[in-house]
Amino acid sequence: MKHRTGNLLTDRPELYEARFPDPERLAGRWAEDLLRRHGAGPAVLDLGCGTGRDAARLQSAGRRVTATDLSGAMLTHARAHHPGPTYVQADLSRFDFGHGTFDAVVCLDSSLLYCHTNEQLDGFLTSCHHTLAPAGLLVAEMRNGAYFLGRDEPPGTPAVSRFTWQGTTYRSTTTLRVDRAAQLLRRTRRWAADDGSPPVEEHSAWRLLLPQELRHLLTVHGFDVLALYDGPGPRTEPVWQPGADPGTTADGDRLHLIARKTVRISAGHSAHPATGEQS
Repeated sequence: MKHRTGNLLTDRPELYEARFPDPERLAGRWAEDLLRRHGAGPAVLDLGCGTGRDAARLQSAGRRVTATDLSGAMLTHARAHHPGPTYVQADLSRFDFGHGTFDAVVCLDSSLLYCHTNEQLDGFLTSCHHTLAPAGLLVAEMRNGAYFLGRDEPPGTPAVSRFTWQGTTYRSTTTLRVDRAAQLLRRTRRWAADDGSPPVEEHSAWRLLLPQELRHLLTVHGFDVLALYDGPGPRTEPVWQPGADPGTTADGDRLHLIARKTVRISAGHSAHPATGEQS
């Protein structure tokens, strides 16, 4: 068996979209709903854009989207199959698109949790704060550390999945393990295909953040948390529906974040709550 780190689906984006079809673009629509609710301007940075489906959905809603990913294969696929946004290769733990460039930053599908260390998290939030305009919005969707760290163990039975793409059937067996010392959810996934290719075992992980820990990090880095809740969202059950209000609990396996860059004003002046402009 071939061992590797990383993700077969990241290296082969066409397989990712076959394994995780999303014809309704739920995550992109959820993010757009929040951007509209909170009066975000048109310039949006999508961090960890993957195949570009959600970035293109935001672009089609009238946004000017710059979308980034660390995977060159994902970006090549995105440019070819989901045109519209400007696609740029970047590390989400340290990036620089200029000061005050974007009205909103969007980070979906647990992309933020690939920042495994405190230094990487600091780099992510520092970069977001730098690139956001006054009162800019940060919208993120991820796994909930409180859910996983509060359980004895993740499900003991490996999750088995099977799908067919272009005549080849792929089978994956996925095991999760909580590394409490590092606050990581470690994943081992074994792939087998019926085309004669050798099986592959891959290893990856997500940082597990507790809701109050995340609130503290955001406050320290100059953000006001507007909402932090478990559901509904694009990856929850029941799934988010247009018009649904944010929840008030953080018990489920997903966490949804809405934060605004803190507007600092001098004495005797006020600031517009959406634009940050002083009067």
